[in-house]
Amino acid sequence: MLDEALLAAVAAVAREGSFERAARVLHVTPSAVSQRVKLLEERLGAVLIVRGQPCSATEIGARICRHAELVSVLVSELRRELPMLPQDSPGAPHAGLRIAVNADSLSTWFIQAMAEFGREDAALLNLTLADEDHTAEWLRRGYVLGAVTSVGTAVRGCRIRRLGSLRYLATASPGFVRRWFRAGISADALALAPSLLFDSNDRLQELWARRMVRREVALPVHRIPSTQAFVDAALAGVGWGMNPLPLVRAQLKSGALVELVPDTPVDVPLYWQATRLKVPVLERLTRSVVRAAAAALEPP
Repeated sequence: MLDEALLAAVAAVAREGSFERAARVLHVTPSAVSQRVKLLEERLGAVLIVRGQPCSATEIGARICRHAELVSVLVSELRRELPMLPQDSPGAPHAGLRIAVNADSLSTWFIQAMAEFGREDAALLNLTLADEDHTAEWLRRGYVLGAVTSVGTAVRGCRIRRLGSLRYLATASPGFVRRWFRAGISADALALAPSLLFDSNDRLQELWARRMVRREVALPVHRIPSTQAFVDAALAGVGWGMNPLPLVRAQLKSGALVELVPDTPVDVPLYWQATRLKVPVLERLTRSVVRAAAAALEPP
């Protein structure tokens, strides 16, 4: 049986990024935190924390953190159901759920799920950002308890729910369109006009361009790893990009942005995958996620 205090120390260092901040959260000295982490590492025969600025968990350490957080959540759930049990002291760390979500979902609809969940539950969420094609990998590795993902096959040990599709439109400012696409969309024009790229995993612009001209085009790109800055760059005429419809609906209505080719959306299906373990607080979060997605996404 793993010592709860040792588990909590590893989880706190990984979450807070340093032994000093973890010590403040746990109300002990940094030396005590260091000793607890070292003791658990010795017992398991593996490095759990990479010491640095900030500190981070190793792959084994991340699994230990997930286990520690799950234990904390289950204990909090038991106290919720049985008020006669000793309650946490006011300074004790709050239980949290580690969840993976993609940036566009976080910017368009996932906050509403958090808000609904928070009105009924005191549990905190610890969000990890990853591309929707890669959030499922966090589940496979055991780093998170739930994930918004575009992977439609259930990860082993998880339940899956189809949420709907996040619709993307190829958008740019009217001035940008006049400058770069005066003669319309063509492979030659796309090869010259600056496009916007979220990160190396972002393939939406390439997908849309290939659909339009029916061949591969090497797109010149500005890399902008921020959902809101992506919209701002399109508004400023920096480039064209695939923006989530919920974020640009008002700008399209006002004319500040236009579609490069009307009615040519790319719909990305999204799923909610969560551990099959019976965790009531996670089931409550699942209900909030499903309702918020239904209100914002294109129906399945």
